[in-house]
Amino acid sequence: MPQSEKKQLLHLVFGGELTTLTEIEFRDLSKLDLVGIFPNYETALTAWKAKAQQTVDNAHMRYFIVHMHRLLDPEKA
Repeated sequence: MPQSEKKQLLHLVFGGELTTLTEIEFRDLSKLDLVGIFPNYETALTAWKAKAQQTVDNAHMRYFIVHMHRLLDPEKA
């Protein structure tokens, strides 16, 4: 199937500094890094890897991929 015909499955990539290494609680919500919204998992994963690599020296920095398409249409998830 050509790229233009693939079903759009939106993914959000974001991250920030966590308060501890054991919990997902952000130190400062105003400093969250919203990397972007991507049309499929593959491009979201590429963006996630790039950001994670840039912040590898800070153990408290974490980036996440949110499957937005599952939130928008939970019956199809």
